Amino acid sequence: MVGNAPAFLATTTTRLCINLAQSAQTRRETYIGTWLPEPVDTSSDPGLGAERGEALRLAVLLLLEKLSPTERAAYVLREAFDYSYRQIADILQMEEANTRQLVSRARKHITDGRRTTVGSDEQRRFLEAFIDAAQKGDLAGLEGLFAEDVVSYSDGGGIVRGARAPVTGRKRVATFIADVASHFWKGVTLAWIETNGLAAVLMSRDGVPVALATIDASAQGIDQIMWIMRPSKLSAILKSLQGLGDSYAAGPAAA
Repeated sequence: MVGNAPAFLATTTTRLCINLAQSAQTRRETYIGTWLPEPVDTSSDPGLGAERGEALRLAVLLLLEKLSPTERAAYVLREAFDYSYRQIADILQMEEANTRQLVSRARKHITDGRRTTVGSDEQRRFLEAFIDAAQKGDLAGLEGLFAEDVVSYSDGGGIVRGARAPVTGRKRVATFIADVASHFWKGVTLAWIETNGLAAVLMSRDGVPVALATIDASAQGIDQIMWIMRPSKLSAILKSLQGLGDSYAAGPAAA
């Protein structure tokens, strides 16, 4: 008989996640193009985004991929679920002092890898301005929104055509987005949603999702643009949104 069911479940789930992360790392070595984390729909649960927004952000999840599976587990248990160091030590079967070191290293890595980000309202304004400029192919408008070292990531998984390598630099990213504007946005409808605690845009043609875009921004401007185009990742988001019923159906606006 299990004496502490919640603790048993947390331990089992964490161990499974560590094993999955270890195998996923091997699979991504053969992944075609840029891999981005799975987007999480937080539209139907605003509290989830508010309470765990920082830990859920795609930019943070992308940085977490550079940590070891154990470091990642310790960081998520502490930052996203507010577990005590003692509880984390019990789950990971190590000394409490070691878990503190794991979390500290992970936190430093995340901090060093990012600038101080803007709040959710400002992020939404940046995203709205970006989508407007991108649809118009407004090269100067795009450059004005970007940080000097902006990076655009496209995750099509080799199934959908997209940039297989990240595009970097203000001029190059703006030119890349402006050059594809005339055909990429044709017949596209937009749905403004929330994924990973931040505003995102789901793009569809004839009711079929073709891309989900979100950004990470700082005082210097937009630092990262993340285009998720792999059908399996989009279908998971669509299923979640369809559960919202009329609130989602009324969302898209013609591009």
